[in-house]
Amino acid sequence: MRAVINKMSLKFESHSVNEAFARQAVGAFVAQLDPTMEELGDIKTVVSEAVTNAIVHGYADKCGFITVTVRLFEGRALELKVKDAGCGIENVEQARQPMFTTGDDTRSGMGFTIMETFTDKMRVRSTLGKGTLVAMVKVLKERQA
Repeated sequence: MRAVINKMSLKFESHSVNEAFARQAVGAFVAQLDPTMEELGDIKTVVSEAVTNAIVHGYADKCGFITVTVRLFEGRALELKVKDAGCGIENVEQARQPMFTTGDDTRSGMGFTIMETFTDKMRVRSTLGKGTLVAMVKVLKERQA
């Protein structure tokens, strides 16, 4: 990646109402790269998916903290990280499979699939009992003058 031109970090409790806060805050921060509406929608969607996973699966019935960090790079690229200190994921490869969920039947099991589809690169690191880090990279298209 190229040089970092700006960065930010948010830390908030794992209440479901904070998903919208994270989504909007990241969208507002990334707006300085002048993304297309489609790109901005993709970014907000992956924030929603990652934060929702942390709330629903990472913390389940307890409250903890979620940290969202964003770094903007020269060349219209961004790195987004969502970290929790929840229960962790027992089998990351299995969790990344479409339709897999540890939630109830209201959950689609498509969170990681959506995140992977809407970004250029995604990695997941998780340790049982310690939490999960989802890191994603998205390179925005060059804007025509």
